[in-house]
This record gives sequence, C-alpha cells and structure tokens, in this order.
Amino acid sequence: MRLVMTEPVEKMERPYARRWWALLVLCLSLLIIVMANTALTVAAPDMTKDLGLSSADLQWVIDGYTVPYAALMLLLGAIGDKYSRRGALVLGLVVFGGGAVFGYLADSSTTVIAARAVMGVGAALIMPATLSLLAATFPRAERAKAIVLWTATAGLAIAAGPVVAGALLRDHGWSSTFLINVPIAAVAIVAALVLIPPSKAGHHDRIDYVGGLLSVIWTGSLIYMIIEGPHFGWHAKAITAAVVAGAGLVAFVLWELRHPRPILDVRRFAGRRFAGSNLAVALFFLAVFGAFYYLTQHLQFVLGYDALQTGVRMLPLAGAVFAGSALTGFLTPRVGMKWTVGAGMVGGTTALALLTRVDAGSTYSDFLAPLVILGLAIGLALSPCTDAIMGAFPESELGVGGAVNDTSLELGGSLGIAILGSLLATSYGNHLRDATAGSRLPASALDTARDSVGAGYAVAQGIGEKAQAAAAQAAHATNPQQAAQLRQQAAELAAGAHRMAQAVGSSFSDAVAHTSLVGAVILGIGTVVVAVLLPRREKPAPEVKEREKELADSAVG
Repeated sequence: MRLVMTEPVEKMERPYARRWWALLVLCLSLLIIVMANTALTVAAPDMTKDLGLSSADLQWVIDGYTVPYAALMLLLGAIGDKYSRRGALVLGLVVFGGGAVFGYLADSSTTVIAARAVMGVGAALIMPATLSLLAATFPRAERAKAIVLWTATAGLAIAAGPVVAGALLRDHGWSSTFLINVPIAAVAIVAALVLIPPSKAGHHDRIDYVGGLLSVIWTGSLIYMIIEGPHFGWHAKAITAAVVAGAGLVAFVLWELRHPRPILDVRRFAGRRFAGSNLAVALFFLAVFGAFYYLTQHLQFVLGYDALQTGVRMLPLAGAVFAGSALTGFLTPRVGMKWTVGAGMVGGTTALALLTRVDAGSTYSDFLAPLVILGLAIGLALSPCTDAIMGAFPESELGVGGAVNDTSLELGGSLGIAILGSLLATSYGNHLRDATAGSRLPASALDTARDSVGAGYAVAQGIGEKAQAAAAQAAHATNPQQAAQLRQQAAELAAGAHRMAQAVGSSFSDAVAHTSLVGAVILGIGTVVVAVLLPRREKPAPEVKEREKELADSAVG
C-alpha cells in the first residue's frame, strides 16, 4: 500500500474503497475552521484583559477571520478545481496552522487580528475543498449520506469550540486556544495525503480571474459593511464599503452574464431549487450565529457559568444536530427536500420564539428546549440544501459549488451577528437606561454599563469593591461616628451594587427576548419564501443530466 495516495479519483473504475476514512479527514478539517470562531467567544474576556482590547479591537479580532474567509472562497474554490482540490486542502491547513502559531505568539491587538486574518485565508482554501472532495470522492448514491455527516460535524463544532476552549482556559492562557489547532491541522495534513485521493476537474478552461477578483471585491466589501456599520456606526468607512459592495456586485453579475466561461454562472440563481437552498442556508445561519452570540453571553454573564460550563451546556445543540441529520437522511428520500427543509425552518423559528420567554428569572432549563429544537432544525434543513447546491454543479465546478454553499453560510452568519448583535446591544442599552433612571451613579459609569452586559457587571462589581473597601475602613476606624458613617456608606454601596447587577441581568434578559422575537420574525418570513421557492419535484441541473447521459452512453458503448 502506498504511503501517499497518488491515484486520482477521476481515474478510478470503482468507488474509492477508503472513501469513508477520507470523509473523516474532511470532517476533521471542517471541525477546526468552525471551532476557530466558536472557541474565541469564550476566550475573548481573557484576551481583552490581557491585551487591553477596546470593543472595536475585540470586534475585529473576531471578524478579522470572517472577511478574507468569505471574500476568497469563490476564487480559491475555482483554483482548486483547476489545479488540485486536495492540494488546496493541504495548503489551506498549512496556512491555517501557520496563522494559529502566529496567534499563539501574538502580544498585541494588531498581531492577533493579523493572525486571525491569516487563518481566514486558510479557511477559505479548506472549506470549499472539503465539499468538492466529498462530492468527487463519493458516488451520487452515497453523497447525501456523506453530506449529512459533514453537516453534523459543523453542528458539533459550534458546540465543541466553547467546551475545548473552556477546558484549556482553566489551566492555560487564551493563546492556548490558538495553539490547539496546530496538532490537529498537522494530523489532518498527513491523513489527507494518505487517505484522500487527488482530484481536479477533468475539463477546465482558463479561470475567469476578472470575475474572481470582482467576487472578492463585492463580497469582502459587503462583509466589511455588515461588520462596520451596525457595530461602529454608519460613517464614511461603512458607507464607502456599501457603495463598493453594490457597484462590485452589479459589475460581477454583468461580467459573469457576458463571459463565455464565468467563474460562477449567475443564471443558476434563476432556478428555484438552487436559489431556495442558498436562501435557506443563509437564513439558518443568520439565526444560528445570532442566537449563539447572545446565548453564550447570557450563560456566562447572567447565569454565571464559566467558559467550560458554558460549553458543556451548549452540547445538547450538537447532539440534536446529529439526531436531526440522521432523521433527514431517512426522510428526504421519501418526502422530498421541500418538506424536510420546511420542517427544519419551522423548527428554527419555533426555537427562537421560545427564547422570547426569557426573563430575569430564567434558568438553564429554559434554554434547553430551544437548544434541542434548534439543533434538530439544523440537522433537518441544512444537509438537503447543501446536497441540492452541490448537485447543481458539474464535476468541473465542484469547488465553486462548495464555495457558493459556504459563502451563503458565512454571509448569513455575519448578518446574524451584525443584525441581531446590534439589535441586542441597542435593546440592552435602552432597557438598562430605563432600569437605572434616577440612579445616583455618575453618568460616565452608566454609559459604560450600557455598552455591554460584561461592562454592566464590571460596573456593579466596581461598586461592590468600593462597598468592601468602606466596610474595611469602618472596621479599623477609631472614631465611632466615622465608623458608623463608613458602615452606612458601605451598606448603601452594597445595595447599589446589588441593584445594578439585577438591572444589568434583567435588561440583558429582556434584550435576549426582544432580539429572539425579531430573529423569529425574520426566519419565519424566510420560511414562507423558501417554501414558495423550493419545487415539489426535484430535477437535476442541466449540467448534471448531461453528465449522467454521457455516463449512460459510455456504459452502453
């Protein structure tokens, strides 16, 4: 047996014997690039304290990964199709691992953001390569099952990231959450060379680099606008990005319509099944990433769980994703994707609607049912959509197909954090302003508290520390009158700290309920639109039918 797999999958007369082992490597590669974002959510507080990050710095530490990741996927997917899909995967893992080492060594906000951007470039190579290699390696009859496992891995990564990060943070610093990616990437590189056969398009013309560049411009500008505008205000940067994104999208569509060999044939979006599947993926991850953003904060700040405890309490979501994926693998061939996707989106809407009941007295048990329902919904809806998107592309464009699916996912996730995150911050600030009306606290302290739930509890903690200091002074005071005054002051400060903490918790809980309502409305309307778009009968794309005809003719011959 060869140490390195060298026989291209396209030249194999039979399905590749070790294809399920190859899928394990693809899922491992997917796992670390999704975990890179979810793990950071629990490492962010320690990183903020250690590096003295501002709120803007922290936002770009998180989103410095997203911009190159989303912007480069389409172009890099096409390059992988032409030259080597496995090569793109291995190169992506090398770049991703290098960025992780850079992040581990970083000692400033600038270097951490740069490291995250390098990891985003690696992820842009890895993500479409995993789907294109999956589609190329598995026969059509087994592809849906393989995609179910691929989707379930993404759900596992969403919940596993906080668990892994939380376990590391108990004994190590935040930089360990970067370093953990390095041995995993190294194992995946070796396993990819041993278990995954080489693959590239059998017939692929020159790459449409102009179209690829335009896709980078408009997608990158759109993601930048989504991040910059809601979080930092609609100033010159955000408005400029919006104009560039709009102009770039128009230029991209016009160029692709006129180009004889476009990097992405935009006419595919006229197909109801293709358009509906992409919309469903985008809407689902808008809801999932938005909900994950504020649920982890509620568990950590309001309910007081540490990083590891928070991650463990997100695990029911991962288990439900696996259950939903198994269910859709059984149901979709029998009832069709329209019904399984529709049921999944209704389930997601229901999960968000249940979160509207969150209030100051809510405990973890109030979040358990929404988490389980949301996980089931992800498993039900996403696998059929991904299968439909990949099935719309011929063999020569599998990397582009994977990139389209993943770009929809990433755009939806970015919109979810931007829209629901911005709404959450506004709602929290307004509720806290009302709750602290008439307070004797300085205006600067109240402004700080309204910035975020973490800042609010920090202000309450600061008041409590002043109460403790006053009580200590009273204990050592020799003048009885002075001691009495200090004790009274300490009692007033302690009561103020308690009221402030209660106001912060109730305000954030109310904001979670309000934001969940908006998310449920968005996903509910999207459910209706997707239900209208998806056809009852599933027809393969023209390119796929043509390919199947060629295979049938060659078999007869």
